[in-house]
Amino acid sequence: MTDAFPNPALGEPFLLTPGPLTTALSVKEAMLKDWGSWDDDFRAMTRALRDRLLALCGPGANHYDCVPIQGSGSYCVEAMLGSFVPRNGKVLVLANGAYGLRAAKTLEYLGRACHLLDKGDYLPPRGAEVADILAADPAITHVLAIHCETSSGILNPIEEIAEVTHAAGRKFLIDSMSAFGALPLDPIALNCTAFVSSANKCIEGVPGFGFVIARKDEIASAKGNSHSLALDVHAQWDTMEKTGQWRFTPPTHTVAAFMKALDLHEAEGGAPGRLARYTRNRDVMVEGMRALGFETLLADRWLSPIIVTFFCPADPAFRFQAFYDAMKARGFIIYPGKLTVVDSFRVGCIGRMDDDIMRRVVAAAGEALTEMGVASAAPPASALEERRKLAA
Repeated sequence: MTDAFPNPALGEPFLLTPGPLTTALSVKEAMLKDWGSWDDDFRAMTRALRDRLLALCGPGANHYDCVPIQGSGSYCVEAMLGSFVPRNGKVLVLANGAYGLRAAKTLEYLGRACHLLDKGDYLPPRGAEVADILAADPAITHVLAIHCETSSGILNPIEEIAEVTHAAGRKFLIDSMSAFGALPLDPIALNCTAFVSSANKCIEGVPGFGFVIARKDEIASAKGNSHSLALDVHAQWDTMEKTGQWRFTPPTHTVAAFMKALDLHEAEGGAPGRLARYTRNRDVMVEGMRALGFETLLADRWLSPIIVTFFCPADPAFRFQAFYDAMKARGFIIYPGKLTVVDSFRVGCIGRMDDDIMRRVVAAAGEALTEMGVASAAPPASALEERRKLAA
């Protein structure tokens, strides 16, 4: 690694979140220079950004192109849906958490028809049930899957979903916001029309833009589909192809930081190297938290290496805000839960952290429980029963 891992003793806490996340010092330092958005140097940076992201898709992805979009990941999801789903199209949205439900809400705003398969907080959508829905509803033109649903930490089986989507002659869209750059994603093998991700996730950049990677023929045919001036993927792509420029003010400092983040990503061995570190982070952290008495929301087979959801303890001495404050005082910022059924919290495994830091996370959690007077970290029996019933 070309950058040492940060030290919480320096006063900067680790962000145990799915992004924004802890970044390397050199990524931060890359933002110290100002760039002219129309200057040739920045246009060359934009071209390199697009080329390097496409290279992460594999050597055969020459039929795809990369279109960066200003804003957060949700801007890119809306851009993808609004640009590639025609106004008379219909999307099967596969949801098992907040981000699938947000995509369905986005389609409602866009006036696009939507069939929502809501699996709740615990379970992934499976290929067989997707195939049944597609067979029963010929009006569905697209299927949208969330690669890693970070509200629960579940890793969805996109390969089997892609297979049945292609077999049914429908188009496949992927929200890979928290997965691309670590988890495998081969758009050719998946017959993927388009997918989206963000600068401040597994590439370990800072917030400010996301990107749409889509088939070139789909981008070309998307002209006129978009409901939005700013979120029109075709218009952004067309301008970048003709001038090398972003249509509106680009996040210049964020792009510069991202280029440094890509250097570090490459030095670590690309997506496989990053996945290996994140997986070690998860395994060490989950083992340690379970030893303290915490229970994960998900069974091991669905645990992602991105973020893990834990049930809040049933002990009346446990209050999440007090636990959060105690963890922050020890240099770690965790994430509140987003579940609809039970109280929970989340611990991220991504960012500039290694397994040694995750051991410190576990130690801090143990100290926080002692400080709060929590005798047991076990969840309510009702939460475990709910998990058992839904997973049966």
